[in-house]
Amino acid sequence: MGRSEHVSTPLPGRPVRGSRSGRPVMAILDLLGRRWTLRVLWELRADPVPTFRTLQHRCDGVSSSVLAERLSELREAALVERTEDGYRLTDQGRTLLDTLAPLETWARTWHPTPP
Repeated sequence: MGRSEHVSTPLPGRPVRGSRSGRPVMAILDLLGRRWTLRVLWELRADPVPTFRTLQHRCDGVSSSVLAERLSELREAALVERTEDGYRLTDQGRTLLDTLAPLETWARTWHPTPP
């Protein structure tokens, strides 16, 4: 997807996939549901602050164009910021990961039954 085709970043107050209401919960679910978004956030949880290339490597070689787009969206959503050294979570980004921590805990005990 070229820059001219870029779909706007899901933010509260904007219509998003699955909802025209702009409700904040729908916006964050749309953003988190985008390919590589959760992985990027997850890889930014620990120090040190990674450069673009380091982050790309941590994300198992996600393409540079997709990574750049996800970082742009996450920056616009105020979840990630760029520093002189690389990228890091904002306070809101850290709060989001803290909010998702119970989901990780639950997933560790998840035992789906076979069909």
